[in-house]
Amino acid sequence: MPLPIVAIVGRPNVGKSTLVNRLTGERQSIVHDQPGVTRDRTYREVFWQDRDFLVVDTGGLVFDDDTEFLPLIRQQVMTALAEAQAVIFVVDGQMGSTPADQEVAQWLRQQTAPVVLAVNKCESIHQGSAQAADFWQLGLGEPFALSAIHGSGTGELLDQLITYLPENIEEVETPEIKVAIVGRPNAGKSSLLNAFVGEQRAIVSPISGTTRDTIDMVVQRGEQTYRLIDTAGIRRQKNVDYGPEYFGIHRAFKAIQRSDVVLLVLDALDGITDQDQKLAGRIVEEGRACVLVVNKWDAVEKDSYTIYEFRDILKQRLGFIDWIDTIFVSALSGQRVEKIFDLINAAAEQYQRRVSTAVINEVLEEAVSWHTPPATRQGRQGKIYYGTQVSSSPPTIALFVNDPKLLKENYRRYIEGQFRKQLGFQGTPIRLLWRGKKAREVAATANRATRV
Repeated sequence: MPLPIVAIVGRPNVGKSTLVNRLTGERQSIVHDQPGVTRDRTYREVFWQDRDFLVVDTGGLVFDDDTEFLPLIRQQVMTALAEAQAVIFVVDGQMGSTPADQEVAQWLRQQTAPVVLAVNKCESIHQGSAQAADFWQLGLGEPFALSAIHGSGTGELLDQLITYLPENIEEVETPEIKVAIVGRPNAGKSSLLNAFVGEQRAIVSPISGTTRDTIDMVVQRGEQTYRLIDTAGIRRQKNVDYGPEYFGIHRAFKAIQRSDVVLLVLDALDGITDQDQKLAGRIVEEGRACVLVVNKWDAVEKDSYTIYEFRDILKQRLGFIDWIDTIFVSALSGQRVEKIFDLINAAAEQYQRRVSTAVINEVLEEAVSWHTPPATRQGRQGKIYYGTQVSSSPPTIALFVNDPKLLKENYRRYIEGQFRKQLGFQGTPIRLLWRGKKAREVAATANRATRV
């Protein structure tokens, strides 16, 4: 059974995202003193007393104004309300009841979900009751005075809220693959997320920077569960001002860190830019599996050589991640989108893969027999005694050698290439740890390691 959903709604800048952060105990929703920071629906897990549920943060609700993103935000709020078991309506206690609040309240009274009224920004204990009393006129029942910043009053609010939610049902958890969708602004990340889930899950607009928060969505394909994480478009740092976009990019980097597989989305019309190269480097640096998704392929004028020419450009610009699978798609039409899941599965499998010490040393023995480490001018030569995998996610192999300084970068790349040639590891970075070890220590441990 999916967790019950609680929609948090209200006009702009009343503290909805601050309340989400307070209820979840995490600073994930972007909070900034500017209306319209939240645009999409973002879901977070909450536990109170004996109930687990999801809160969905939504954009500020404004009626009778069709400028910029406001119609799209209204659509997102209405979608959130349609799937919600209850609603928290957030208002600003310092400003008092406004015509905009009354308009939202009138709309909520026409809906079927029960509403709990949260009067936010009541930082003063003595004045909070008086501030909350002003909102009885909205006709939505008892107003709960609280401070999302300080946490006061949230317990009473939640006690009332869970009376509208079903009791927890024990269920068997299935391992999920966490997939971050990253790329430059306007590359089609949100369109790709919507194509995955088959609904308008994220706001899509030709205006770059539409997505600001990271957006999690859990989808099921057969027996496999995926957590898809849409992120803000990542521009060069010098082009980003401090504010919502800055925080959104920071969240995108954190999304890479908490993912298993990253979908690096490229714009086929723009080609491969320096920023795409830096993003690829960031993914490798974080040690995450990756799939390269070339979007908008339907909009490219093609002949029989186009795909080969594009692959040549990929090899020139992104040759340092030649272990990544590439797929050419159209998120808009859905062309080949479903096939991305096959590549995600393959990359995740390799990312979590473990190889026995015996097999690793067979590969090493053959690699050294074909190409021994070059000797220095002083006649010293590097020696690789043995190797063993010490962890996965990503696969990490410790190589014990006489002196790591004697094994230069070219030879290290050769050894990595041999591991990939013999063992695969397609779609995931592998890390080689070069450890100095004296010969007498090797003699005592090599036999034992070979048997692992």
